[in-house]
Amino acid sequence: MNYQQTIEYLFSRLPMFSKVGDSALKNDLLNIRLLCGILGHPEDRFPSVHIAGTNGKGSTSHMLSAIFQSAGYKTGLYTSPHLHDFRERIRINGEMIPEARVVSFTAEMKQHMETIEPSFFELTVAMAFQWFAEEGIDIAIIETGLGGRLDSTNIISPSFPSLPISASTIRIYWATHQR
Repeated sequence: MNYQQTIEYLFSRLPMFSKVGDSALKNDLLNIRLLCGILGHPEDRFPSVHIAGTNGKGSTSHMLSAIFQSAGYKTGLYTSPHLHDFRERIRINGEMIPEARVVSFTAEMKQHMETIEPSFFELTVAMAFQWFAEEGIDIAIIETGLGGRLDSTNIISPSFPSLPISASTIRIYWATHQR
């Protein structure tokens, strides 16, 4: 499949909350744990800042990403939703994930997707974490989706307490694997 076919497959095959409502939501973190387990737990290979809250998550995520980049850190950024291009969700130092990587990740995970039946969000979170780990980022800024304890981004493990910042909450995580 080329990039356009891959995106069409992802949008048509995977349940999305915007298309099917509550049936796209899972009542546990099993799918994201299974996906990340298949990938060798990429979420454990970089420190993260987790952004949650009612308002301002996207702005806060982008500002923190810019701050870390300005300080010289190789910074991954995961946000949702996207406006124009699916790849806007997953960036390193402002550069979107390459189309070829979206295609190859989907091809590599297709048989697992058929078995696990992850939501669109679960798959994009796993894709982001895998690309961040492969690229050896210094830190990731991760925005929650719908939030709550069952949000797929919660697979990252806390090492520091939550810090209330404006309407958002920032939680800093350090991976168990240190370079």
